[in-house]
Amino acid sequence: MRLTRQILLFALFALLTSGIAVDPPTPAVETAKAYPLTTCIVTGEKLGSMGPEVPKVYVGQEVKFCCKGCIKKFEKDIAGNVKKITAAAVQPAAKDK
Repeated sequence: MRLTRQILLFALFALLTSGIAVDPPTPAVETAKAYPLTTCIVTGEKLGSMGPEVPKVYVGQEVKFCCKGCIKKFEKDIAGNVKKITAAAVQPAAKDK
């Protein structure tokens, strides 16, 4: 019994320290504000043009990237980039008036 517990603890420790990267949990996309653009906020590329779009949520705002490489660039200035998305969402409404 004691040996089994030690083996399980060792296996758990090995799994936790194996170097497997796990993204921190983000709020569900359904609870975030919808991404208003059809292009990547980082590159301006049309979403889906470089493979499946990559959705993530930052401070309650859904963001869709054209590829995983854009995530790090976006995260260098999250607040500024979220403001750009918000401004883009408001801009079409202003043109309609």
